[in-house]
Amino acid sequence: MEEQKTMPVIFSGHGSPMIALEQNDITEGMTRVGQTVLEKYGRPKAILMVSAHWYTHGTFVQSAPEPRQVYDMYGFPKELYEVKYPAKGDAALTAAVQKALGHKVRVNDDWGIDHGAWTVLVHMFPKADIPVVQLSVDGDISYAEEYALGEKLATLREQGYLIVGSGNVVHNLRAVEWDNKGGSPATLRFNDYIIDGVLKNDTDRVIGFSSHPDAAYAVPTPDHYLPLLVCLGAARGDKATVFNKVCNLGSMAMTGYTWGMKE
Repeated sequence: MEEQKTMPVIFSGHGSPMIALEQNDITEGMTRVGQTVLEKYGRPKAILMVSAHWYTHGTFVQSAPEPRQVYDMYGFPKELYEVKYPAKGDAALTAAVQKALGHKVRVNDDWGIDHGAWTVLVHMFPKADIPVVQLSVDGDISYAEEYALGEKLATLREQGYLIVGSGNVVHNLRAVEWDNKGGSPATLRFNDYIIDGVLKNDTDRVIGFSSHPDAAYAVPTPDHYLPLLVCLGAARGDKATVFNKVCNLGSMAMTGYTWGMKE
């Protein structure tokens, strides 16, 4: 019997929901990452998705056998609301998360697969044939506790589960520059600072991001940043690589990371 391969960890920037419909360098980067997982590791048993858009008081995990697709965005073209990603849930993964986190996690099926998840997964795994279970981003715990939560989830990788985080290292909607195809100076400085920290496995830097002079601009609210900390914890110090090193709209960073990914 073939030995179970330890799955990598992925964090992806998602930006505008319109990324689901686009075909560009960013979506090609997402596609390549998904293809590499399938080619090097085989099909994951299921995906544990940590999306910035399920931001909660407390830590929750889904258990629905057929989680609903959540269109949690407004004012976009009709075509975006017609995008379907009919992923199934996975009871075994839900149980594994409960075992790993114990009393710190509760089941909650009020949410579903939101646009932070499906706009990325539609490019990484377009067949939607891998079950998806979402884990909420707990807004009540410290940044160090987010990282520690990820550490507890690391054992799932050895069981054939893929951990994927979706957010943005820089995400400031109030400072968006619609005519700027790149990043503002503050965005570029902060994004490079975090990239350097992730690549050097400087967990103190990534957890303590708020000490950076541009942190208030880059991370005005923590929801989109925190999935990175969960992924960093789950990575257990594995080698990190960067994909989609792109900043756009002035105040958005689409940078993604993989950990433990075979070349």
